[in-house]
Amino acid sequence: MNSVIKGASYILVHTPDMVLYNGTTQTTERIVNPESEYLKEVPEKLRSYEEAVSYWPNQTYIGNVHPEELAEVEFPWYDKKMEGADRYGKFGEIMPEEEFLLLVQASDMFEVVRLEKGFVAAHKEALAKDPVITEEILERVHEGVELSEIEQFVNEEHAEGLYFDGKLVGCVKAAHDIDQNLSAHVMHENLMSKASSVLALLYAVRNAGIKKEDVEYVIDCAEEACGDMNQRGGGNFAKAAAEVAGLVNATGSDARGFCAAPTHAVIEAAALVKSGAYKTVVVTSGGCTAKLGMNGKDHVKKGLPILEDCLGGFAVVITENDGVSPEIDLGMLGRHTVGTGSAPQAVIGSLVADPLDRAGMKIPDIDKYSPEMQNPDITKPAGAGDVPLANYKMIGALAVKRGELDRKELADFTKKHGLTGWAPTQGHIPSGVPYIGVAREDILEGKIKNAMIIGKGSLFLGRMTNLFDGVSFVIHGNTAEQEKKESGVSEEEVKGLIAKAMKEFAAALLAE
Repeated sequence: MNSVIKGASYILVHTPDMVLYNGTTQTTERIVNPESEYLKEVPEKLRSYEEAVSYWPNQTYIGNVHPEELAEVEFPWYDKKMEGADRYGKFGEIMPEEEFLLLVQASDMFEVVRLEKGFVAAHKEALAKDPVITEEILERVHEGVELSEIEQFVNEEHAEGLYFDGKLVGCVKAAHDIDQNLSAHVMHENLMSKASSVLALLYAVRNAGIKKEDVEYVIDCAEEACGDMNQRGGGNFAKAAAEVAGLVNATGSDARGFCAAPTHAVIEAAALVKSGAYKTVVVTSGGCTAKLGMNGKDHVKKGLPILEDCLGGFAVVITENDGVSPEIDLGMLGRHTVGTGSAPQAVIGSLVADPLDRAGMKIPDIDKYSPEMQNPDITKPAGAGDVPLANYKMIGALAVKRGELDRKELADFTKKHGLTGWAPTQGHIPSGVPYIGVAREDILEGKIKNAMIIGKGSLFLGRMTNLFDGVSFVIHGNTAEQEKKESGVSEEEVKGLIAKAMKEFAAALLAE
């Protein structure tokens, strides 16, 4: 039987100070043009926490707004405030920067994170009120050090500063004197990813209604790599985050594939569960500091605020079939192979049409498609257009070419089978998976029968190949009852019959 999606979580962390001090666009500008007008404007273009919370796409990401509701809001969204917006949603939360820095320190196992003691005292109580933060995590928050000690590390030992409201409140030290892979910059980047993954894991376990002890395997699919000079990407983010989240029975490993990695990881998790290797697997990912303010220059130039001011995270819990939850159908996998090529039509054909052909289905038979779900509020001003819409037009055009859709139905196809993008541009985060949590609910409520999750990636970024990458899978309603009717006998009944036969056989042997 297919494995099922038991639950999912989606979290954001509002990190405006990291936009300025850690986002690659800004740090690069500081090196190339330190007196740039753009750098002077950035602090004035950063949103407040309240503005980030009331932003419609952010509320959609954490589950307080359905994508269909977002589609009804007049575009653009950056200048529209959602009244009554809440920090907490059905899938997760939008954590403020000050509380997150304490969670980062609690996630540090090698004492490289230092926070000023007044800052810790001012915000520890707020972190304690978070519904998923445990006593064990709070106990790991140190009481802090003097600011002078932090300043010394930053000014004399190349530590990476931690800022709040533009003021230095902490630092991340280098974990090795000469190893660039353990430099303060890399340690900062990795700890932010780890801590946001911890938050996603905590919500995923809660949302799935399982115990932490139930999780047997964790797969991390972020875009960072941790290791040392002898094994630069050895990992293991998955096990590191599981440790802080309290998943005591879990082991795990990292999956890397640029933007396509989350979809690869979900397929791997579903296969592990279906094979019987593990009963419960969680796919998780934290955010990427490098992507903060990535399109900031275009946004500021056009009078917009910096919209890429949040780290994103998500987690999906995959378990043995419970007879209720939507299934991941491993018989309907799409894949961009080495021989597929890079032509857009060929890519869409390999990911969408090929798996449907094998199942005897047509493109319109899938109720909803979730490809690259980037927020157009971010991508359109940057010149990248509406990425989800472009994908839907290609899928619809392929359906027309295959004779499965009339040309005059093309415009309606994008609305009927598509979704408005809402995910932050955190690289891997938008690629298909933001819809998994919503799709699970929509299938359970009977709104849709199925959905296809499409992950696409740019492998050429690593300068190892010119190839693109991509995989896809289909989620549909639970078929356990149907399979039971067709087989006439349940798995439990088969086990019972076998046990009964063995008892009778043993009794016969003893009688002889």
